[in-house]
Amino acid sequence: MGDSTNRGFWQRTAKLYAPFMKGSASLYDAIYTHCLPYLTPEMEVLELACGSGQFSFRLAERVRKWRATDFSEKMILEAQKRSGPQSLTFEVQDATNLPYPAESFDAVLIANALHIMPSPDRALEEIHRVLRPGGILLTPTFLWKTGIRQKLGTRLMELAGFRVYHKWNAQEFQSYVEARRFTALEQRMLGGGVRPLCCLIARKK
Repeated sequence: MGDSTNRGFWQRTAKLYAPFMKGSASLYDAIYTHCLPYLTPEMEVLELACGSGQFSFRLAERVRKWRATDFSEKMILEAQKRSGPQSLTFEVQDATNLPYPAESFDAVLIANALHIMPSPDRALEEIHRVLRPGGILLTPTFLWKTGIRQKLGTRLMELAGFRVYHKWNAQEFQSYVEARRFTALEQRMLGGGVRPLCCLIARKK
């Protein structure tokens, strides 16, 4: 049976993920800079699909409490090897079935994950549930462009056991999020080339 969630891929690549992502440092810096103004020192923040903590360690310094989660146990183990601020904790959790009470968090960050989830609707439902009234959703997400280079890159990822389920452009992605009881506050295009990124900031209705 195939892996319908990409979990096996992340389990296999957990040790390699942080070194690999160093090549995207400038893009991650841009995402960090764009998200930062929406975070305040008194906030409690939930991060979904945190990987090995590429955003967690930096952004947790800016808030009162940062709970970073991923459904890959091995990703969380890699993240826990590093020391971070006291505000930061790591947990294994499924973004589509969260254990937290309703209205528990001031903001949720889910970076570069919705497009590789078979059921992002369920994740957005859970995000909406655990956000406090007026809470902020930070959701930088890779977009889709047609072309030989992107098709080849996607084919290579599929051969490695990785699947992209949703191939939005910027307007499609914003409309998708807004249709699930969020109001877009800002959308900014970052990166470029074969795989551009839309850094969408939204508020819970």
